[in-house]
Amino acid sequence: MTGASRGVGRGIAVALGQAGWIVYLTARSSASGERTSHLPGTVEETAAAVTAAGGQGAGIVCDHRDDAAVAAVAARIQDEHGRLDLLVNNAWAGYERLNAGAYDEYIAPFWRQPLVLFDSMFSGGVRTHYVALATCGPLLISTPGSLTVLVSNAIGDSGLEHTPVAYAAAKAADDQIALVAAAQLREHGVTSVAVYPDWVRTEGVMQFADQVDLTGSQSPEGLGRAIAALAADPDRLALSGRALRITDLADRYGVDVSY
Repeated sequence: MTGASRGVGRGIAVALGQAGWIVYLTARSSASGERTSHLPGTVEETAAAVTAAGGQGAGIVCDHRDDAAVAAVAARIQDEHGRLDLLVNNAWAGYERLNAGAYDEYIAPFWRQPLVLFDSMFSGGVRTHYVALATCGPLLISTPGSLTVLVSNAIGDSGLEHTPVAYAAAKAADDQIALVAAAQLREHGVTSVAVYPDWVRTEGVMQFADQVDLTGSQSPEGLGRAIAALAADPDRLALSGRALRITDLADRYGVDVSY
């Protein structure tokens, strides 16, 4: 579980804990070191929450832009557990400026946005997802029936005037990582999907609650319960190669994602 100190990542990790999973979770924000945001949450706190929920949480401080650090995490999982049943690719540095308060910058026309916004979404998002998947590939294909989930987002045909061009490009790239990888993983029985949340009531989103419509929004843990249900589906391979809306997963498995 990557990017798990707060937000969607924390919610998924805790939901997996509620389902009894052993969860190796990574993040940069640590109680004893770097904090990537003024928002609450550390990798240690999430690991403790996973354990309190009924699972086993193992928190690892990891910057997923550091390939050697990612390889070390995979090696630890191999040494301590010997298998990887589920990889959730969620690490995402593309919201750091937004979470720091740069809302007007985020919705500005692309020619008024700093180029670093593109870099953060690709180097701290798309590339981290590819590296984690490629590094964990041997573990996934050696684990019967494993699953990899990439947290992406749907770019529709409305509201584009406030959608960063860099964000749309990054999410399209994420989708292709998950969906093309599925074709190569299928012969090994590995399921690969992208998932599309709706508005999720993360700490970052709630900063702007008066500026967005949260009607029908999802909780981070609700999103996690939908993913846990997918992971428990013995027929999940039939869904491989698809981008799945969390609302559709909720309907499929009878999961309430609102709380």
